[in-house]
Amino acid sequence: MDKKNVKPTTCPLCGRTYTGAPAVSRTDNTTLICPDCGTRQALADMGVDAEEQERILDIIHRCRPQ
Repeated sequence: MDKKNVKPTTCPLCGRTYTGAPAVSRTDNTTLICPDCGTRQALADMGVDAEEQERILDIIHRCRPQ
């Protein structure tokens, strides 16, 4: 992906600005949200509590190539 053509987008759920591919919200199947909120929604649907969700996201962020 050509980084100079990437447009920053603000997530309507958390307000964070992101530049990666969006996720589709599970609440309405149309709203584009940031990847982290998409991961949180998926984990919540599996019954993972909020504290564990944040631990998982921390691991994802640490392991993601820069």
